[in-house]
Amino acid sequence: MKRLALPLIYLLAITPLILLMSFYWPAKNITVYLAGDSTMSDKNIRAYPETGWGMPFALFFDSTVIIKNIAKNGRSTKTFITEGLWKQISDQLKADDYVFIQFGHNDESKAKSSYTPEADYQNNLRLFIKETRTKNAVPILITPVSRRKFNATGQIEETHLIYSALVREVAQEQQVQLIDLDKESRALFQELGPENSKMLFNQLKAGENPNYPEGKTDNTHFNEMGARKIAEIVLREIKKQHLSLADRIYKK
Repeated sequence: MKRLALPLIYLLAITPLILLMSFYWPAKNITVYLAGDSTMSDKNIRAYPETGWGMPFALFFDSTVIIKNIAKNGRSTKTFITEGLWKQISDQLKADDYVFIQFGHNDESKAKSSYTPEADYQNNLRLFIKETRTKNAVPILITPVSRRKFNATGQIEETHLIYSALVREVAQEQQVQLIDLDKESRALFQELGPENSKMLFNQLKAGENPNYPEGKTDNTHFNEMGARKIAEIVLREIKKQHLSLADRIYKK
């Protein structure tokens, strides 16, 4: 049987398309979920200039990434589960999504109803990891970001000594990527020093901002600059650890 030859002009027309299909396959859209407390959460305008680091973090990625910030003020691993916030994430998770998990501030506070004993804290982290992996998504553990606390000699002090160690233990045990935000944020505060580090936090003089007419002295929650600096630490660790998410960081 005689074979039909394709016209040369047709071959010339489709060759670039064939080559393009051979070397390029558009990245599928993924969702990055943020599970955590007030240091990460989106803020109401009435709280301005208080800013969670998850807010500027959402601006770092290209159009293939959707950021869903489920973090809420005052939440611990325990209340994140009992209030159904974790279920919002686990019900929507799909393969190749990411879940960034940062708790500790409210888990470790025995004076709060959010208090979570050490063993329960670790078990809750294991639950988050297990259910994320069940959906073929990627869990990332994050130690709680440090508070601003300097001693009399100007040295930054650890404010999450026990609960950060618990996160590190679970990360090693479960072979999960860890971002040691406690350690890295302390290094940042130490570099700036006792006085200049105040510029990262929601600290205001009386009459300086209508949302805080009496002023504010806060060594836990960030302002816009502080939130961005913390988000940049997380971004740096994503690159340093060669997470696949790094390929989706916005490039100018």
